[in-house]
Amino acid sequence: MGWGRGATPVALVVALCLSSLGADAQLKVGYYSYSCPAAELIVREEVEKALKDDPGVGADLLRMHFHDCFVRGCDGSVLIDSTEDNTAEKDAQVNLTLEGFEIIDAIKEKLEAACKGVVSCADLLAFAARASVVHYGGIHYRVPAGRKDGTVSKEGDTSILPSPALDLTELTKLFISKGLSQNDMITLSGAHTVGIAHCDAFTDRLYDIDETLDEKYAVALRKQCPPGSNNTVSMDPKSPQRFDNHYYRSLLQNRGLFSSDQTLLSTQGTTTQVKRLASNYKRFQRKFAAAIVKMGEIGILTGSEGEVRANCRRIN
Repeated sequence: MGWGRGATPVALVVALCLSSLGADAQLKVGYYSYSCPAAELIVREEVEKALKDDPGVGADLLRMHFHDCFVRGCDGSVLIDSTEDNTAEKDAQVNLTLEGFEIIDAIKEKLEAACKGVVSCADLLAFAARASVVHYGGIHYRVPAGRKDGTVSKEGDTSILPSPALDLTELTKLFISKGLSQNDMITLSGAHTVGIAHCDAFTDRLYDIDETLDEKYAVALRKQCPPGSNNTVSMDPKSPQRFDNHYYRSLLQNRGLFSSDQTLLSTQGTTTQVKRLASNYKRFQRKFAAAIVKMGEIGILTGSEGEVRANCRRIN
């Protein structure tokens, strides 16, 4: 619809203001080009340094970004410490196995030294997830930035995070509630191509009859996860530190570690998507990059919303 001659100057000003607000609410690639030009480089170098000491922690940083975005949006709330009167997200049962918070601290210290009060913890986490993907062999994707940090972090809010027992319908409903499609969900599940899992997340599949689990794989897992233990196993035993598409190939062999992995073969449509990703490594790389950027826009705080925390563990 055009403005027409009847549009008053006041109406035009209001419209321009609304348009400006809409623009401010969008993230931007190169957001720190002028305010902190070295920001993304600093994050990458610190992540690389950390991964030399602990090659597996990149999977934690990737998972941390996911857990942050699904709870209250991508606002860095997963990084906040608990206080005497509040138990924060990071101390919820589902997050107790997350590692790498000290890496975030080290990166933030470097960023504050370079550009005090400029780079948010939420953006830092998005950059760190990207650096981890690239370290493991994934493609370098452009990360739009401009997120502000939230000031609320509550243990109870983490109940929304998906459990390893969810079926396809439950997973799809959860992702759609966050503005992500079923295809996005299948693609983001490919992050399970790196990292480890604790036995208690899937032992119910080992000692009860589960026809969707390959028996040879089950035998191997029982050796690693005897009853009562809580050892860890690689999510993708073939290439646990390579960001490849073996995860999808394993699903097609009934070797998905979690029920929530193997459930991706529940329908003809989702099986077709898994086969496409399993057969084309570059397709997986492209689609994952697009999906994680989309995920990084969930519930963002921008402009005057939120803050830029001086310390990622505490609100200002």
